[in-house]
Amino acid sequence: MLDLFQLLDDACQGLRPLVTLVKGVLGIIQFAIPILLILLGTIDLGKAVISSDDKEVKASQSRLIKRCIYAVAIFFVATLVSLIMRLVANGVADDTSQVKSNTSSWAECWNS
Repeated sequence: MLDLFQLLDDACQGLRPLVTLVKGVLGIIQFAIPILLILLGTIDLGKAVISSDDKEVKASQSRLIKRCIYAVAIFFVATLVSLIMRLVANGVADDTSQVKSNTSSWAECWNS
């Protein structure tokens, strides 16, 4: 009897390390971005408030708003990549039987 990892390696056709890497990077990005945003925002705003300079406070607020926009964009790019990979894995892109058989094995690989 074949074990689960052998079945998944057959389904992934050698792409298992790449799929694992992509999923890991997406998870790290979605975890690290909010933490970095909070830390950098706190440091910048703290420095600006301590300096008691109104221009520095406004510049710091502007940087924080831009960072929030960038963080949301990067977060949604990671989510979009994950969504596209799931769509490809489920075979939504094409209804031909050849594509369906290939994408069913890809679905097993992506969802494992």
